[in-house]
Amino acid sequence: MTAFDPRGVRTDVPLTRRVINGRTITYLDSAASSLTPRTVIEAMDRYYENYHANVHRGVYQTANEATTIYEGARDAVARFLNAPGGSSEIVFTKNTTESFNLIARSWGATFLNPGDVVLLTEMEHHANIVPWFQLRDTQGIEVRFIPVGDDFRLDLSEIDELMRDVKLVSVTGMSNVLGTIAPVRQLADVAHRHGALIAVDGAQSVAHSSTDLVGLDIDFLAFSAHKMLGPTGLGVLWAREAILDAMPPFMGGGGMILDVSLDGFTPAKGPSRFEAGTPPIAQTAGFSAALKYLEGLGMANVAAYEKELTGDALTRLALEFEGRVRIIGPGDTLERGGVISLDVEGVHPHDVAQVLDQFGVCVRPGHHCAKPLMKRFGLAATARASFGPYSLVEDTDVLLEALGHAVKMFG
Repeated sequence: MTAFDPRGVRTDVPLTRRVINGRTITYLDSAASSLTPRTVIEAMDRYYENYHANVHRGVYQTANEATTIYEGARDAVARFLNAPGGSSEIVFTKNTTESFNLIARSWGATFLNPGDVVLLTEMEHHANIVPWFQLRDTQGIEVRFIPVGDDFRLDLSEIDELMRDVKLVSVTGMSNVLGTIAPVRQLADVAHRHGALIAVDGAQSVAHSSTDLVGLDIDFLAFSAHKMLGPTGLGVLWAREAILDAMPPFMGGGGMILDVSLDGFTPAKGPSRFEAGTPPIAQTAGFSAALKYLEGLGMANVAAYEKELTGDALTRLALEFEGRVRIIGPGDTLERGGVISLDVEGVHPHDVAQVLDQFGVCVRPGHHCAKPLMKRFGLAATARASFGPYSLVEDTDVLLEALGHAVKMFG
């Protein structure tokens, strides 16, 4: 594809033709993992069929070709993000969670001292909470939180006071529960004004909108391929080159060294020092294809289309289920992404999801790895619907039909 057409995207994604309980699948769980176009699947197949070899080691032809594929993916990620330092700032990890553990256990353990503060928000995924609590327990740092207001947006009214002794601000670009888009550039300006760095969890935001690292002026970014039409098992950590150069290796082993002797070791320079062992080579082949596909769609087009879908769904949900279904998130599309968390009065989200499954509707029930946020709003869980570039207004039609059945069943 060379232009954005959601029906064309749907044609390109084989799983959208799957039949569940006698109905064509209505996939509304893109916030958990996106569906995969055939071009991505074929790219990984080509790697295994024609180039399968380890990278950075062999001198034979297929090993060189595999290395070219792997490093080509690093170049593709750098271009996609407009990384100021190019591919030398791109580290491949297993997922967003590993990327945050790398930041905490390499940069954090090296540069944070007892009493230093890491400032998070109440709407963070556990991947951007637990590693900092672990560092708190071992390093004596403090973990502090920016509150979420009753309007489901960040309350920045006390931000300057919250910034006292902060060395790192670490925030989600978009909440995987609320759909709230954080004011990243504003927070970056605040962080830098106070002499702190800023890290962004881009697992949701990078997948659904344009990302310009030069414009954002942040210091770290973490995200996952599988939320971007790509394969599982591959994540990305971007950091400014000077920061990466100052960070010690996260794991030790093959591939991350310059030299090893009986006296010690010298780590490799650049991203390689953080990529111990055999990396996810086939996944990088698939991710290159996914990035090319997304660039063909145009991320600005994807964002605008998903905003339109979300606005339509929010309006119709409010009209059809007033008083029975509460939307946990902003009720408008101002600085909001295509994630809609639902609380059906008197019905457990898992029961809602099971009823929806009978209609072939895929939503995610649970706390979405955001328990502090759930507790903030007095919830144990929600049923979450989320859109992707293959989603159609007809998906919302089926969602409302199935949700109406669930409301009546448990009424």
